[in-house]
Amino acid sequence: MSPTRSSTRPTTRVPARVAFVGGGPGDPGLLTVRATELLAAADAVVLDQVAREGLALRHARPDVDVVDAGHGDQGERLTQASRAKLVVRAAKAHPGGLVVRLMDGDPAIFNGLAEEAQALVKAGVSFEVVPGVSSLTAVPAYAGVPLTSKSSTAVHVVVAGPSTPDVSGGVDAAVTVVVLGTPDRAAEALRALAAAGRSADTPVAVTEKGTTTEQRTVVTTLGAAPEAMAAGHFPVLAVVGDTVAMRDALSWFETKPLYGWSVLVPRTKEQSGSTISRLEHHGAHAEVVPTISVEPPRTPQQLERAVKGMVTGRYEWVGFTSVNAVRAIREKFDEFGLDARSFAGLKVAAVGGVTAEALREWGINPDLVPTDEQSAKGLLEAWPPFDPDLDPIDRVFLPRADIATDTLVAGLQENGWEVDDVTAYRTVRAAPPAAPVRDAIKSGAFDAVLFTSSSTVRNLVGIAGKPHPSTVIACIGPATAKTAEEHGLRVDVLAPEPSAEALVDALADHGRSLALDAAEAGEEVVRPSQRRAGGRKRAT
Repeated sequence: MSPTRSSTRPTTRVPARVAFVGGGPGDPGLLTVRATELLAAADAVVLDQVAREGLALRHARPDVDVVDAGHGDQGERLTQASRAKLVVRAAKAHPGGLVVRLMDGDPAIFNGLAEEAQALVKAGVSFEVVPGVSSLTAVPAYAGVPLTSKSSTAVHVVVAGPSTPDVSGGVDAAVTVVVLGTPDRAAEALRALAAAGRSADTPVAVTEKGTTTEQRTVVTTLGAAPEAMAAGHFPVLAVVGDTVAMRDALSWFETKPLYGWSVLVPRTKEQSGSTISRLEHHGAHAEVVPTISVEPPRTPQQLERAVKGMVTGRYEWVGFTSVNAVRAIREKFDEFGLDARSFAGLKVAAVGGVTAEALREWGINPDLVPTDEQSAKGLLEAWPPFDPDLDPIDRVFLPRADIATDTLVAGLQENGWEVDDVTAYRTVRAAPPAAPVRDAIKSGAFDAVLFTSSSTVRNLVGIAGKPHPSTVIACIGPATAKTAEEHGLRVDVLAPEPSAEALVDALADHGRSLALDAAEAGEEVVRPSQRRAGGRKRAT
């Protein structure tokens, strides 16, 4: 049974139940289904050393209490005993609730589960354990290094700590050795392995920040590996053995088309979830920069009347020209106690794929989505004229922004429709991003920018300036591309269909093309941001 949380929990003195949950090695896609269920129901989440707050907040409620168990108030690293006390305090602070102790990798491996669980038993706190994907196996897999083969038939794990570990079990050439720990301690463990008799020529793969889009793997030998390990950034892991030679053929993660790319997404985080996931799927890291702030209309009465008219049969069509319009109507439905069933009998139009997807997430499959241009003009061209023999009602409801143009309204009226053009939300240009982000945009630190509407082009340029000439510009449709060109930007990528997924996939195809061009020319494959010194010409 999935965990649930009552909005009104009865008063109790019983401490919260604690769930030790494996957070995986870094890739958010490796979180288990049970882990996401518990995070969604949690009253508090206690984080581990590496598990980031963003992973918890991706699945938890907005009001969840987040507790850092990695460091104290002064930034010092907490001891295992201090972490155990912290978990007990969190359980007592949320009586009758649920506390998720989100641990790196798998809770049962290298995380101090035993100490913390014993502290809970002593305090009379109930708990459960949800295994997770361990970095021990996941990081080598993401680095393209199997742990066993026909000739390597055993695995020896070394956890580098304050004292020199016993490495005698890893001396045999048929044994694959996995070394984990802080970079300096792990480097000492590798030196100890060489001193114990393992050949200095044994291949070694050193991977830092494994399974994330910042993963970096260096292939070296045991003789040189300690220096490579010491130079790494925690978390770091080394695989020692003959299976490292298979990486050339089996490296699947670091060869993704957008691997290592930093992509700017000028939208709000609420609007960018699917885009971020798709970019991560292709190996990129997304940086979200809001370009507008959405606010409710100053006078909501007209919108409220229109929403009630949807239920009472006033309209034949409802047309959505943005994700924000979908969100505004959905919020009004929630306020009035309505749901998607109230759309029964209504025809629904969406301006493009992104808006259509927002409707589908609500349980509504739009009847009309333009297949060509994603704009008011494209929607108007696809919208059928009023036919008194086929359409029992001649009225259309358009919930839109306060700054929307009249193109769609005028065109629908010319086609025989009566239109209720209602302000569903107001758009205000967002505040400029932080100075480092503005500098990154203008200096070419971003490899690409994704534009999903003309307004994102105008607003990004307005609050942060033009992207550097080396930055790849990707646009969701012809109207957006035209606006980008009007602002002096050269459009490199145009989505084949107006959806965020298609836009990201088109960018990935562009990344593949760049890699193929470099390979054919015998050049090293580099990201666009690494070419910024040369720049390129802009559209005129």
